[in-house]
Order: sequence, then structure tokens, then C-alpha cells
Amino acid sequence: MLVGTADLDQLVQTAATIDAFPVEPLNLADVLCLQLTAEMHNQAREAVLPPSLHPTVPAILGLQVWQVGESPWGAFAMAVARVACRSGVRARGYTTAAFVSTAAATEGLRSMLGFPAVQGDVTIRHSYDGTRASVDWQGARILEVVGLDPEPLGAADVQYTGTLNLAHTPNGLRLVQVEAHHQVNRVERLTARLDTFDASAWGNPLLDPYRVVSCSVALEEVTFAPVRFVCKPDELAFTGTEAVA
Repeated sequence: MLVGTADLDQLVQTAATIDAFPVEPLNLADVLCLQLTAEMHNQAREAVLPPSLHPTVPAILGLQVWQVGESPWGAFAMAVARVACRSGVRARGYTTAAFVSTAAATEGLRSMLGFPAVQGDVTIRHSYDGTRASVDWQGARILEVVGLDPEPLGAADVQYTGTLNLAHTPNGLRLVQVEAHHQVNRVERLTARLDTFDASAWGNPLLDPYRVVSCSVALEEVTFAPVRFVCKPDELAFTGTEAVA
């Protein structure tokens, strides 16, 4: 059974802190979500995941770029990189990095949901012929995605897996299970290319998304449910999962 082999002492360096788990849902409206999945080489399989998680074969990186029109922190944009994995038997995405366009949303996503968010310049532009997204951080472009030739899909044709964020919590250092419920109003499939990807900026130099597998863009409403479960990062989910009171 393959399990993650990443050093927790390294992973924890970017971990957020949740002082108290949220008890109310987080609602985001007028959301544009670009989602891209790409295959990686085996060097980015178990080596980028904590010991409690199982890698996929082949290794898969998921990138999401969101433009949010309405939130408790106002309008903002964010980009998230997640490595596909399993926690027990459930498909998840382990967050390696997240960039957010405003200070208020950066702090909110860190303190409520444990995203390892830092502030950066996140841009997404959607038009009739495609969608383009980019992230600039510390004076350099670290992500550029171009998706063209949109084709309509049914709302049920796109799926989003749950997210795992490594964070300091009232239970200790834990993987926080973040569940986002997407109410999709419109979705399109795109033919995409990844023009720029700075692996080190996205959390690990081993990340190497060399082949785009799929890409979609959706107009939707998103609700983050209150956190219900956390997992010990050094123990398999079958025994290391804890309910949040």
C-alpha cells in the first residue's frame, strides 16, 4: 500500500492556524471556477504527500482558479494547487499552496478553513472563446493557464473532490477536511494548456504537471460546510480521523 513520504517538518512551514472551528457555513456567490487536472511523473507521487494519505497512480495535480463576486470578505480571486490522493477510501485533494488576491480573504481562508493562503495577484478572464488565468507572486509569474474552444457540458458532468488542508487546530496539527458544495449554473469543457507553472512557488519542486488531462470552467454558487472531521497527518484515516464537536 502506497502512502505519503513527505517530511511533516517541511510541510508544516506553510500551515495556517485555526483557533476555533467554524460552526456556520461559508457562502460564496457569483463564482467563476476554472479547474484543470494534469498528470505528473512518479517523482511527485508519494513524495509530496503526508504519511496519512495514499497517492493516486498516476500522480495527478489539480489546479483551481476562482473569481468570487460575493463573500463575507467582498470580491476576491484565488488559485489553489492540490495533489490528488485518498484519505482512507475517499478521493481528496491535498493542498500544496494557495494564492488569494485580497488580505481579508487570505486571512479568512487561513483562519476558517486552514488553507495555506498567501496574498498574490490572481487574474482570471472569461470570454466567449475561452478562459485565461494567471498568478503573479513576488514579482514573478508562477502560473498561466489558457483554455480555448469551450464546449457546453451538463451541470452533473463536472465533479469536485473534497480538500485536505494541513493546519494547526484546537486538536493539534491536523489535516482539515474541507467540503465545498458547488451549485453549478453553467459549465464548459476547455482545451487547455499550461504555459507557466513554478513548482517551487506551488509548494514543492517535485510537482511537474507535464500533460493536461482535462479542464473546465463553471459559473456557480459555492457553500463551504462547517468542518466536521480532521485527520492526524502521520496516521492512516481509518484510525486517525477525529470528529469535530
